Amino acid sequence: MGRLVYVGIGSLDGFVADEEGDFSWSAPDEEVHAYLNERDRAVGAELYGRRLYEVMRVWQTYGTGPDADPVERQYGEQWRARDKVVFSTTLPSVDTSRTRLVRRFDPAEVARLVDAVDGDVGLGGPDLAAQALHAGLVRRVEYYASPVIVGGGTPWLPPGLRLDLRLVEHHRFSSGVVHLAYEVRR
Repeated sequence: MGRLVYVGIGSLDGFVADEEGDFSWSAPDEEVHAYLNERDRAVGAELYGRRLYEVMRVWQTYGTGPDADPVERQYGEQWRARDKVVFSTTLPSVDTSRTRLVRRFDPAEVARLVDAVDGDVGLGGPDLAAQALHAGLVRRVEYYASPVIVGGGTPWLPPGLRLDLRLVEHHRFSSGVVHLAYEVRR
């Protein structure tokens, strides 16, 4: 039985992209990326919104060359080996391995999908996450706070959401990034 985990990397003030849509300031360095890779081993499947899928699909081929960075190679291998579900009403098709396209978010269907996975189910993309959070499906939230304040943009969490959380893990990186992991209290 799986567990739905919303994971994001963003600014200290809670944005995953700034007002121009830029998120380059949140790219993980090697230390953070290696940590993400290790944590990613527990993930049995991923759920993406359209925009995040369009960013992540680079991993279908990225890191496969002979000169690839070992940390990036490892992440690419993990990404390609994992089942992925993309939720979109506008994306015409998906073209990456082990990926299927779903046209609408149905909380009951998502709950069945999560229950069928052995391991965690990663949830990515703030629009998709808002639906899952409001439906009460998310059991854990993990945020990698980058040492930057961008002042506005795409928020990581939706407005009007109230969740009581319990801190279960935290980790500080030399770059100033801080990882916070919370279980959702029921």
